[in-house]
Amino acid sequence: MSLSIRRSDRDEAETHFTVQRAASLAGFPHVFPPELYPFPDDEVRARWRSFTGAVLLAERDGRPIGLAAFDACWLHGLYVVPAEWGSGVAGELHDAAVAAMPDCPELRLWTLEANHRARRFYERRGWRLSGETRVVPYPPQPLDVGYLLVREAVARPTASEQRLSFL
Repeated sequence: MSLSIRRSDRDEAETHFTVQRAASLAGFPHVFPPELYPFPDDEVRARWRSFTGAVLLAERDGRPIGLAAFDACWLHGLYVVPAEWGSGVAGELHDAAVAAMPDCPELRLWTLEANHRARRFYERRGWRLSGETRVVPYPPQPLDVGYLLVREAVARPTASEQRLSFL
């Protein structure tokens, strides 16, 4: 079973919607009980149709299984279909999205305060709470918490230091 990650854009908005919907319905019933708060299909579809950032789409044997959306030093979303949870796809997407933003000394994201699985995932990868919160616009208006990933400065050896290392 072959995994590939490729760029995707707004012409695949319905695919992005489908992946996000599957992940959200499985991951957030404790936050958005579906019998009380139906998934906001129209709003989420509109988001993907108008998103101007970059999207990486993970596929296994040609089937969409996850995505990472990012723009201007922000990770705007990381979603994996439930059948692929624990498979390493999320880590691959995360690393690819972070690598695609090399000029950002700091990266930011929002995640639901009650999304403990995602919070553990990000914290294991070096993300730290930023101290910021915001109210999610969908009922029942839970809180998002902000995270920050600060890249460590990597000292690059000078040309003379590189030559010395080969002696």
